[in-house]
Order: sequence, then structure tokens, then C-alpha cells
Amino acid sequence: MRIISIVGARPQFIKASAISRAFKREHSENLEELLVHTGQHYDDNMSQIFFDELDIPRPHFNLEIGSLTHGQQTGRMLERIEKLLLLKKPAAVIVYGDTNTTLAGALAASKQQIPVIHIEAGLRSFKKAMPEEINRIMTDHVSTMLFTPTQRGIQNLLREGFSLEQYAPPTMDNPAIYPSGDIMYDNSFYFAQKAEKTSTILRRLQLRKERFVLSTLHRAGNTGNPDRLYAILLGLKKIADSKTRVVLPLHPGTQKQLTSITNQAFVEEINNHSYIDLIEPVSFLDMIMLEKRAEMILTDSGGVQKEAYFFHKPSVILREETEWTEITENNATILTGANSGKIAQAFLHFRNYPPEDYPEIFGNGDAATMICKEIVTKLA
Repeated sequence: MRIISIVGARPQFIKASAISRAFKREHSENLEELLVHTGQHYDDNMSQIFFDELDIPRPHFNLEIGSLTHGQQTGRMLERIEKLLLLKKPAAVIVYGDTNTTLAGALAASKQQIPVIHIEAGLRSFKKAMPEEINRIMTDHVSTMLFTPTQRGIQNLLREGFSLEQYAPPTMDNPAIYPSGDIMYDNSFYFAQKAEKTSTILRRLQLRKERFVLSTLHRAGNTGNPDRLYAILLGLKKIADSKTRVVLPLHPGTQKQLTSITNQAFVEEINNHSYIDLIEPVSFLDMIMLEKRAEMILTDSGGVQKEAYFFHKPSVILREETEWTEITENNATILTGANSGKIAQAFLHFRNYPPEDYPEIFGNGDAATMICKEIVTKLA
């Protein structure tokens, strides 16, 4: 059986690595996996060390699409993926998450009647202004096998007309949905062991355990809006003013956006604040180590808020909504949006009243094995 996995960004490579490990461990004799990189995001950190350090397979094909408008990017991906599928004739195509790569891979495969396997299916923010929401919904509705990390994902799919009644084999007209658990839960603990042995980030930044907070900021809705960017940084500054170190890995693009803030004197304060560490983007293993050792995490990233939960850290979500509503329901996170006062209040709340429990809502850490077994069994 030949399977093609399609990824387009660094986080998707990391997610796909869990599936690749399970395929090699359990099904190497009867399954061939080809990894396709659309080139949606070019990342300087995806050098040889990225693949060697994380033991991630290098892509067999790089379509080199690059950064374009949503329509241009998705259209070019669709064309090039289609050519590759016609050439390689896979038994199924695996896509991950909610990027333009996800949608293009799903559309190209489904139009050739190739089964689409969607990992991280069923997630909804219920905000269609987000391109990711459109990608999620459309991918789910052309998929043959949908693996959802949480029970809420199952409920979302049932609400949209999917059924738990399964008739073998699954097809696009008769899709099967599975509560699989989260493959990033698998990955977080797998890579945490590597991070403990190899990461030097804590020593380089002279950080002490649970004496700092970690923040990430990347969504265009935040970084591309000067007022929102200012408000979030003001909230982080209020935390730093309490003599709590704030570690903020900042993408060069976000760093450039700081010039759009009207109050440049404030930007200078942020750049020179003795309790704010504006650092360059870090490796995945360094990020894992920062997450493990931070007191709490403030982020607009869906993946990072999950990882905070995996490592039993409270999180402050710098958005008005989240796809991971289970985390909020377990009182392990607070949504603040770009409101400096709410950000500071959420920080004080968790400092004084940290969560007492982190129920197991993302599976048991064996999602990849379950997913690969179902693929081989149902599509063989």
C-alpha cells in the first residue's frame, strides 16, 4: 500500500513524524509512505539539523509553492498535487490540520476519488472570517477517514451531518469518524525526552524553573493590527513590570510589525525592558523545554495552548475564541483577546489560583498507533 502524506509547514512536519514513526514501527513490510512538502511556508529553521535533531523524514517531493495570496497559493498547490497523485497513484492521502496545504491536498485527492485521511478533523472555532475555519470544514466534508483528537470534535462532526454508524469500507460518501486522541500529545512527550538531553535554552537565557512566563505571538489578526499588537505587548509589559520575566520568541516578520505601532517610545520600552526577553524563533526542542519549565504560557497559537495543557501549565489565550474549548471548560485557560487589562488579570488569577487538575482529554498518548492501524485495516 502506498500512502502520500502532504504537509506545508514546520508544525505539520512534526505532526507527520508521529505517523511516520508508527508506520515504520508497525507496517514497514506492507506500506510505503511518501512525504510531500508543498512549500507553503519557507522556514530557515527547516535545515538539515531540523530533520536530524527530531529524527523526521525529509520530504520525497518539494513543490516549492512559496508565499502567495490564498487563492494563488491554493490553486498552484492543487495543480501540482494533482500531477503528483496521477503519477504515483496512492491508495490514500493524509492531510493535517487546517492550512491551505490541507485544503489543496484534500481537494486534489478527492477529485481523483482517492481516499482522504484528515488528522485533526472536527475542530471548529465557529468563526468563518478565519481562513483556517474554511479549510477545516471543506477538508472534513471531502474526507473518507476523519480522526478527531477530542470528543468535542466528534460532536461538531455529528452536528454537520456525519454519522458514527460505519459501514465497511469507508468511502467519501460513507465517511468514518474516529476519536483518536491527539498525535501532538504523542509527540510532546516523545520530544520532551530529547529536549531534556539536548536543549540548552534555559542555560543560555539564564532561566530558573517556573520563574518566567512564555509568550508566543504570530496570528496575522494580532501582529498585523497595530492596535491589537500594542494592546497585547502592553499586557505583557504589565506582567514584566511585576518583575516576572517574559520570554517572547519573535518571528522577524512580527519584529518588523513593531514599527507600525504609533507609540514608538513604548516599543523602545519593550525592547529595553530588563524583564522582557525578545528572542529569535527557537527550535522545537527548545520550545518544548520552555513550555515544560514556564510558570504559565500566553499565546495566540492553537498548538501551543494544547502543549501548555499537555505539560500541566495554565495558559492565557490572546484571542477571542479557541478551537480547544475543552481546555477552557477545565479552567486551564482564559481567553483575553487583545485586551491589556484582561491579560494582566488572567496572569494574576493563575498565579494565585493555578489549576488543580488536568483531566485526560487528548487521549492516552498512543494516537499515531491507533490511526495507522485503522488506515491499514480499513483501506487494505
